[in-house]
Amino acid sequence: MYSDFFNSLKYQLQKELPGLSAQLKMAPSIRPGLKSEITNLNAAVLILLYIKNKNINIALIKRSEYNGPHSGQISLPGGKFEQIDVSLINTAIRETQEEIGINPDHVEILGSLTPLHIPVSNFFVQPVVGLYKSEPSFNPDKSEVEYVIELNLLDLIKPENCTVKDFNYKQTLFTAPVYNCNGYAIWGATAMILSEFLEIINQIKLKL
Repeated sequence: MYSDFFNSLKYQLQKELPGLSAQLKMAPSIRPGLKSEITNLNAAVLILLYIKNKNINIALIKRSEYNGPHSGQISLPGGKFEQIDVSLINTAIRETQEEIGINPDHVEILGSLTPLHIPVSNFFVQPVVGLYKSEPSFNPDKSEVEYVIELNLLDLIKPENCTVKDFNYKQTLFTAPVYNCNGYAIWGATAMILSEFLEIINQIKLKL
């Protein structure tokens, strides 16, 4: 099931990517004013796709509360590049294993998206797309992840689930596009990454 779709997705990811223009469709209004020095800090996140209840699902996480810029946010699993990592693809898989307990041997890498600079943490983030070859049993590390969010990919694609919301960051009011799915508001860098991913999905002329 869905083998044609995943083969088409893998093929699309080898072609020229939509890039920054697709990412900026979901950028918060405050983003142009968030200046930071260019660094060599690198990180990677994993867009983990899998089949559950005959649907294509995607795994996101609710980060635990901590003293940092992404405390409590909804995000993709992942983290910073470490010296033990052979590549940023390895970073994405390793961090996802640590955060939500996946088996790395079950991940088939389909490709990568356009790297995104995140001003508030000053990381360059490499999004990686992977297919989990079985139905995952998540075991989140509670020190990093409050819980795992499992979303039907079709819900993310629905245009009516993309709206605009008001936010307050460090006493600055701004607006941001959000994906509203199952009561969760996905915004910021995660929404920008998903925006490019969904644009690629929409290029695939196959019914999900």
